[in-house]
Amino acid sequence: MKLDPDLKLVILEKVGIYSERFSISEPKVLFTQKEVLDAPREITEGRRTTAYKYYGVAYFYQKTIFLNVKRIPDEKVLENTIVHELIHMRFPYLGHGKRFNKLVRQGLRGKRFLAYQKRK
Repeated sequence: MKLDPDLKLVILEKVGIYSERFSISEPKVLFTQKEVLDAPREITEGRRTTAYKYYGVAYFYQKTIFLNVKRIPDEKVLENTIVHELIHMRFPYLGHGKRFNKLVRQGLRGKRFLAYQKRK
């Protein structure tokens, strides 16, 4: 896909909507590999120079996601990638697998996740 101001706005709107549904704060969004490389190293540590290989990357401790729009082929994959990365933000302890994929599917279908409740 080609990143233009209209697409950027659509993406930020979707990130906002899904972040609210998942009860997480809206992450900062990086759109290009250049933005990843220009970001402070402590933000993109671990997936700094390999991020270009993926549709998206979640840097959950820094509340930042990278959406590799240039590599994403269409809007359906874009939406899936947004939800995928935000599920990483919502459930940072959960790796890829059946449970993770189920949560992504539920997120795409509109499921809301309640905020974590602090135990007393």
